[in-house]
Amino acid sequence: MSVRWRRWVPWLTLIVLLGVTAAVPPVRDAILRGAGRALVVDEPMEPADVIVVPVWAGASGAIDAADLVRAGIARRVAVLAEPPRPADDELARRGVHVNDAAAVLVDLLHALDVEAVEAIPSTANGTEDEGALLASWCDRRRFRSAVVVSAPDHSRRVRRVLRRSMSGHQTRVLIRAARFSPFDPDRWWKSREGVRLEITEFQKLLLDFARHPF
Repeated sequence: MSVRWRRWVPWLTLIVLLGVTAAVPPVRDAILRGAGRALVVDEPMEPADVIVVPVWAGASGAIDAADLVRAGIARRVAVLAEPPRPADDELARRGVHVNDAAAVLVDLLHALDVEAVEAIPSTANGTEDEGALLASWCDRRRFRSAVVVSAPDHSRRVRRVLRRSMSGHQTRVLIRAARFSPFDPDRWWKSREGVRLEITEFQKLLLDFARHPF
């Protein structure tokens, strides 16, 4: 896909969504719900070797991970961190200690009575990097199955990326859409945050389909 076309994708997405909102309300709501649900994957759970929570899944991801541990899906939870931001590096240079997002999430999981929690030692910058990192980490740990807890609006794209990255590896991955996320696929257009998430993630999903149609 050309750079010029990529620049037009968010605007085309916005135009389509604005056109839909002008339709007859019952038809409009049905179409908007379909657009919201197009972003979401929530697969049936099976016992797994590990539950993975990326830091961007936040507190809602931690809650779901704890519930899955309590339900017997897996005993251990792993937190996938992001690289430090420039401000974090500058604070460290000035001798100011601030708990990073991964450490906060580990503490939250312990507070939710999850005993076996670890932080994956490497960091990943973006979904594609996360897929490659998880594939190699699961290989080293010889995990045959994993559950990845995702924000609902990000879950379909996460599954697409992980299916590509896990191709040829022994680990089977299931996706759990976090239950307490701020994104509601059936009502996303009723809040500014929901509209922002829908447009942003729908654009990224379209780009992923364009880059990897099969």
